[in-house]
Amino acid sequence: MHIRDWPRHERPREKLLQRGAGSLSDAELLAIFLGSGLPGMDAVATARQLLAMHGPLRRLLELPPASLAKLPGLGPARACVLAAALELGQRHLAAALERGEALTDPASAGRYFAQRLRGLPHEVFAALFLDTRHRAIAFEELFRGTVDGAEVHPREVVRRALAHNAAAVMVGHNHPSGNPEPSAADRAVTARLKQSLSLVDVRLLDHFVIGDGAPVSLAARGWV
Repeated sequence: MHIRDWPRHERPREKLLQRGAGSLSDAELLAIFLGSGLPGMDAVATARQLLAMHGPLRRLLELPPASLAKLPGLGPARACVLAAALELGQRHLAAALERGEALTDPASAGRYFAQRLRGLPHEVFAALFLDTRHRAIAFEELFRGTVDGAEVHPREVVRRALAHNAAAVMVGHNHPSGNPEPSAADRAVTARLKQSLSLVDVRLLDHFVIGDGAPVSLAARGWV
C-alpha cells in the first residue's frame, strides 16, 4: 500500500502538519525527505530499513554526504537534501549565539555544545565565554585528547576568560564512547575550574557532558 492510500491521520506529512514534527518517529521524519521508497516498499519502510542497517538516526546523519549517496533509497540528490537539512538545524541552534542574545535557557546551551562536539572521534573540551548579561562572546575548543580523555588545565581556561573579558563561562566536553554519564574526573575538573575562575571573579555556570541522547548538565545535578 502506498502512503497516499494510508488513512490521512497516519501519513507522515499530515501528522506533522496536525501535531508537529515532534510527533513523528525517526523513520517517519526520514521518509518525508525520501519522498518515495525502494521498489516494492513505501518511503517509511525504506526509512526503517536504512535505520536498521545504518542507524540509529544520529549515526546515519553523521555519515559524509558522499557515503549517504551510496545507500539504497538515497542517492546524491536525497543525500544533499539530508545534509542541507542537518546543517540548517545546526545553524538554527547557533543563531541565538550569533545574534548576541542572552542565554536564559540552560538547555539551549547544552544543545549548542552537543551540536559542536557530538560525534567527534576524540575527546574535546570547549568553553563558551559570556558577558555580564550572559550573551555569548566566543566559543573555543581548548583541549583535545584521545578516546580516553583530554587533559584540562584550569589556568588556560582562566587565561582565555580574561582575554575575552568574560564574566561567566560554560564548559563542555564529549565522551566518544557515547555514554554521557559524568566521571569522577569530570566532577574533579569542574570543582577545580570553578575555584580557579572564582579567583578572577568569573562564574562557572555549567559543565555539559556530551554523549548519546540529551547532554548531561553538572549544574542540574548540583555539581557546579
